[in-house]
Order: sequence, then C-alpha cells, then structure tokens
Amino acid sequence: MGKFFGTDGIRGVAGEYPLNEPTVERIGYSLAKELTVRLGRSPRIVIGRDTRESGDWIESAIARGAITADGQVKSAGVITTPGVAYLTKALEADAGVVISASHNPYQDNGIKVFATSGQKLDDAAEQAIERDIELDASMFPPIKQATIESDASLKEKYLAFLWNEIGAGLTLSGLKLVVDCANGASSKLAPKLLAALGAELTILNAVPNGRNINLDCGSLHPEKLQQAVLAANADAGLAFDGDADRLLMVDEGGQLVDGDQILFVMAEYFLRKAVLNGNRIVATVMSNMGLEVALAERHITLVRTSVGDKNVLDELLKNGGSIGGEQSGHIIFPEISLAGDGMITALEVLRVMTESKRRLGDLASGFTRYPQVVINVRVARKPPLDSEPCIKDSMTELETELAGNGRLLVRYSGTENLARVMIEGQDEAVIRRQAESLANLIKEKLG
Repeated sequence: MGKFFGTDGIRGVAGEYPLNEPTVERIGYSLAKELTVRLGRSPRIVIGRDTRESGDWIESAIARGAITADGQVKSAGVITTPGVAYLTKALEADAGVVISASHNPYQDNGIKVFATSGQKLDDAAEQAIERDIELDASMFPPIKQATIESDASLKEKYLAFLWNEIGAGLTLSGLKLVVDCANGASSKLAPKLLAALGAELTILNAVPNGRNINLDCGSLHPEKLQQAVLAANADAGLAFDGDADRLLMVDEGGQLVDGDQILFVMAEYFLRKAVLNGNRIVATVMSNMGLEVALAERHITLVRTSVGDKNVLDELLKNGGSIGGEQSGHIIFPEISLAGDGMITALEVLRVMTESKRRLGDLASGFTRYPQVVINVRVARKPPLDSEPCIKDSMTELETELAGNGRLLVRYSGTENLARVMIEGQDEAVIRRQAESLANLIKEKLG
C-alpha cells in the first residue's frame, strides 16, 4: 500500500486532507497528466459517484483537475462502482473514476480508479499520483473552472448489459424478493433491473438523502432485511452496500447467506455444469474453515489470498478460476467482469435457484460454518504486530492452543485505523474469550 492509496483507493473524511478540494483537484490533474504521458494524447475519463452529499463536489473537483490537464471527462452521475468499471471498458475510456467510500458512513468518501480493462489502477500510476499530491502548489497550473453534466444514457448502457447479457434467459417471474439498497448507488438501478426480469419486489432503503447511505441498513446491517423477508414470506432477500460492489443474501427462513456461502453455492453449480475452471475457488484468509472443508469434500481446492478484492482478482488472473471473493459479499466472476458487482452476483445466484428449482436455504445447507469471532480494535498506530513482544507472544500462545482445531488471524484494515482479530474454532465461547483477551491487549498497546 502507498501513503494515500490503500487496498481500495484513496479514502478518508470528505473535506479533510487528502480529500479536501485543492488536493482532489490535483489528483484529477495528476491522473490525466500521467495518462497523457503514457498514451501520447488527451485521455478519456469516465466518472461516477455514490449518494454521499460530498460526492458532487468531489466529482466536480476531480473533473476540473483532469480538464486542466486536457482530459476529456464524461459523468455517469450516481452509479455503482462496478458500473463505472463496466463503462470504462465498454466506452474504451482510458480510466474510470469512482467517488465512493463503499460501506463506510456518509462522512467518509474515497477515490478509486479503474483502468480500461476494468481492473483497478496499477501501482506505478498510483505512485505517480501520490508524488504529485505532495508537490508544492506552485508546481501546478491554475485549475480551470469547468462543469460537466451527467449523461443518463451511461446508466442505461450499464443496465442493458446486466439485463441483456448477464440476465439473458433468466426469468424471475414467481420469485418474491426483498431488496435493501443501503440508500446507496443501487437505489434506482437494482429495483429497475429485477422488476424488468419479472420479480415481485419489496424495496427497502432506496431513498438516499446524502447522509443515510449505509445507515443501519444494507449489507452491514441486514437485521431488518431478515425480518422483512419473513414478514413478506419472500423467497430471498438481497442486501447491497453503498456502492453495490458487495452482496449479502437472506434465505427464505430469514437466515443470512454471506459471501462464503455464495461462493459455495456457485462452486457447486459450476461443478455440476462442468465449467469450474481448474476446480478451484479463490477466497481470502478471512473465509471460514467450513468453506474449505465443504469444498474439499467435493474435490474443489480453496486458494487463499490476503484480504482485498484486488488480491483475489490478481490470483484469479494469474492462475485461473471461475470465481473468487470475500466473506463480506465481494464476489468476482472474472469471465464476466473484473470488478466485484453485487447485481451480477444477485443474478448469478438467482439463476441457480430458478434452474435448480431449489430454495436458497437448501442450496447453502451443504456448508457447515465453523464458529468465528471477529473483533475490531481502533488503533492509533500500525506497527508490525511481531514487533510488539507482548502481542507476538500472545498470538504464538493462541496459535499453539488452536493447532489443528482452528485459526487465528490478526491484521490491520487497509482503509481504517483498525486492527482485526479473527479466531475460528470448535467452541464459540472459548474462541470469543480468546479473541477478547487478544483484542484488549492490542487496545492497551496500540490504542
């Protein structure tokens, strides 16, 4: 990770450095300048945002900076992160810029950049932008006063792709779905797509006001969705996050179906269809041991990467695979899209349900989850964990206790000042006690 670019772009509090207006203008300028050097011509950039109140001015600042460096900018307005990734490739743009902090609260925002392929911007370009951010203001020309209007046809182009290509042959008639849009970027798109495919819908949290994105709703807070699925006697519930690159589901019995279970459902389906590339699934170190066991029973290999969809995608592209993802619901189908897309994931799982004529709870039942406890600890600094003797000794002791019967994972968040303690094991009460003890120690030493 760089100084400003984390595992998912630049992220922080909107209005504060590096997401204050002058710095955002520099980021737009630097991106267009770097692309011009590479291409030898004026770069084409497509930009989109989620529903945060800060998104509009950040988008405008990025655009002004890019236009000052002779970039050509198109705006899709409010659209999902994977929607921008799709448009970048479909329009043969040289870069796609997303203004979003994904699942974070409205006060935060972020800048994520996609290359023409739909992959995230390469490290060299990120490093060049980071160097420019820290230059003296005198090194930059005066920023041009320019405005851009959003082009509604770009959203329609993305919807048409989902409907006509991903949803080809899929009929949701007779399915009753409850959809939680997290008051985010999917608020208009997801209901329109699913209704066009024939589903009977109950829509939750699709009235964004700039401040209610992810607020007690969406994939981070699925409790009300679970209740709504039961109340509506629905076949399934869909929970997106703020920029709709993630999806969690709820089965007909009100039980949560997370990213691990979605990976399991899709792996079984692809195996039956004989299209599971390499008989392997890519997940992260956070995925449950139960997924690994269930896949092994079906002679499917689970390959683990470090946390982050970028790492999952890198492994898929390097060594092959039909699907990869994270427990959080960030799922990638590399033969369809190189970006995690909650709406693509929804259509894929709904296709499994309709083709197999099986309920979601039944499809997910072959995967028995190991008890898992995750505790987030706010930290003031992020030194290497093994450089803190007390923390290192405690981790070593825990790993000895868990040997053969569980897993310990401690890592820092790539986007927040948090340390995450994750323990899996056979007895939830025991691993919770172990996790709390280690979390308290980390808080004492690093908080």
